[in-house]
Amino acid sequence: QVQLVESGGGLVQAGGSLRLSCAASGSIFSINTMGWYRQAPGKQRELVATITGGGNTNYADSVKGRFTVSRDNAKNTAYLQMNSLKPEDTAVYYCNARGYSPTSYGHLGFDSWGQGTQVTVSS
Repeated sequence: QVQLVESGGGLVQAGGSLRLSCAASGSIFSINTMGWYRQAPGKQRELVATITGGGNTNYADSVKGRFTVSRDNAKNTAYLQMNSLKPEDTAVYYCNARGYSPTSYGHLGFDSWGQGTQVTVSS
């Protein structure tokens, strides 16, 4: 099994910054994609940003130019630097990782989620 632990959420004023971290641990052979998603009250979970092992990134239009996703492959850790935060960024932010775990017969794919971290932006 693969576990993800997020940290770095909190309360910040509009225009401020926060940095989220997501550390993956457990039975990991490789991690293909790590990503950040968020869910605001009464809304569906939505993609924020993803990053591949090779460093290719993808962002939601609403965060382009303000958020930056990165990862440290050696530490199996992803980061989300959030700048110029807006009240509409308020949500629970979830980390996701997709990859492969080693088994006695080869590799088994995994798709794991963290427990979520609250980000609240006040106006």
